[in-house]
Amino acid sequence: MVMNDAWIRHMAERRRMIEPFEPRLISGGVVSFGVSSYGYDARLADEFRVPEAAPGGEIDPKAADSVRFREITLSKLAIPPGSFALARTVEYFRIPRDILGVCLGKSTYARCGIVVNITPLEPEWEGYVTVSLVNAGRFPVKIHAGEGVAQVVFLKGNEPCGVSYADRRGKYQKQSGIRHATV
Repeated sequence: MVMNDAWIRHMAERRRMIEPFEPRLISGGVVSFGVSSYGYDARLADEFRVPEAAPGGEIDPKAADSVRFREITLSKLAIPPGSFALARTVEYFRIPRDILGVCLGKSTYARCGIVVNITPLEPEWEGYVTVSLVNAGRFPVKIHAGEGVAQVVFLKGNEPCGVSYADRRGKYQKQSGIRHATV
């Protein structure tokens, strides 16, 4: 079952599921963020990691040193064509044991050629969501910090899971910043 705006407000305000939390959908002159009908539009923080040249010309998710990232803080970042940046949400999420969050890119950026990775927020995972922003287009695209970047849709299981992300001690549990691939 997809959870609605009233459930999201209740869980955020009483259970601290999303912090900081915007109980309304803010949209005037910005890429929208806050509660929507059946999801929460998360904002992009002003911290980015931009890849520098990979030694050997390839990135290997099993080799942490296969790519070096430059950390930058900006209110706007222009992503060149065919490149990407890692970023994180402003919001810190705490997912309940009987919920799966699905993080989806916003159509505003998709219409500009930016692909935001789709990622699950597993039961009992918590942290800032690291997002990959890929420019699949032919022109640089500006990304705006403090505005919406992705929507999290909350799906309720018919019962709580047997083993949660916290039970497994997942490697991205309680991540506090931008995390790149580690195995």
